[in-house]
Amino acid sequence: METQEPMRLTDPLPLAQDLIRCHSVTPADGGAIGVLERALTSLGFTCTRLPFDSGGPRIENLYARLGTAAPNFCFAGHTDVVPPGDTSTWRFDPFAATVADGTLFGRGAADMKSAIAAFIAAVARSQNRTGNRGSISLLITGDEEGPAVDGTTRVLDWLKQHGERLDHCIVGEPTAEFSAGDTVKIGRRGSLTCYLRVKGMQGHVGYPDQANNPIPGLAAALVRLTSHKLDDGSAQFQRSNLEVTTVDVANPATNVIPADAKATFNIRFNTGQTAEGLERWISREVETALTPFKLGHELRFTRGAHPFLTTQGPFTALIDRAINTVTGSRPKFSTTGGTSDARFIQAFCPVAEIGLAGSTMHKADENVRLSDLEQLTRIYEAILNTYFETQGA
Repeated sequence: METQEPMRLTDPLPLAQDLIRCHSVTPADGGAIGVLERALTSLGFTCTRLPFDSGGPRIENLYARLGTAAPNFCFAGHTDVVPPGDTSTWRFDPFAATVADGTLFGRGAADMKSAIAAFIAAVARSQNRTGNRGSISLLITGDEEGPAVDGTTRVLDWLKQHGERLDHCIVGEPTAEFSAGDTVKIGRRGSLTCYLRVKGMQGHVGYPDQANNPIPGLAAALVRLTSHKLDDGSAQFQRSNLEVTTVDVANPATNVIPADAKATFNIRFNTGQTAEGLERWISREVETALTPFKLGHELRFTRGAHPFLTTQGPFTALIDRAINTVTGSRPKFSTTGGTSDARFIQAFCPVAEIGLAGSTMHKADENVRLSDLEQLTRIYEAILNTYFETQGA
């Protein structure tokens, strides 16, 4: 990839194309961090590569900062992408970054290489490019679509150890419903996954008294769990919901009562719940359901994320004004959707997510309209300029 010239970087399209052409399917970097490092260095950023390896594949990350003064306004995102799947179902090569009909096609076009290019284009256009009224930083990870172990969490730990403070942050996840800026995520629900194994006794179906079928017990437990209303939600959050994602008996025989039956389910929960409380409730419900069947069980939990909410105040008001200036409309502030790396950043500073439309992310023919990419760049630029005019509000 060629070195990006500062003037060229005011247009987000060439950089977005350079990034999409990098085969950075998690955990591979594919040269994406190097593309960003060259672009940011040309704008005067001090770049620090932060590779981490917790026993798995090496993950490439980048922290770049322009200026040394406070406040430090951070853009955060990820260069890794999900696999393209069957490439024959794509209109264009998913890594060719083809432009057709005013649209950029490619894996990562929506989620979220184009947003990173918009970050940098906004900085290249910004009145604060010299960093004389504060600092601008980028926190870029290569592990958002994967386990998220050696990405943002490790970079944040490094920042803390080195005395780096983030005052406010924008994450460039695809949050828009129709066009950039129409929706801003200011919180996310938590995620708890449960793995349930019900233990019975294998036997012949003709001699049920000599066996103990785990399937009715598992079914009874799932009925108790799924029929319970966890809460009514709140003004900021959807109601919590439990969804069964798989049921597995792994029994190919039609004349054998299986020894055990398994199910996995996930709860997306709001701030009215806690992971600890949900785990206790699940344990009680499963025990109650299985006792009449005289079945044993094993339960295992994985806490994917805790819920969080960025309180609406000066920071969200600044975002609202900047978006309204660019689009003529006010954004909807939302907490819907899945998890993102904002769940880690929120412990360090106020964070909001603003990005492109997500309707094609993780799909064949993932794409973004060039007009929307330009609009997102202008939104980021307006946020930057407004932020430093008010010294971070």
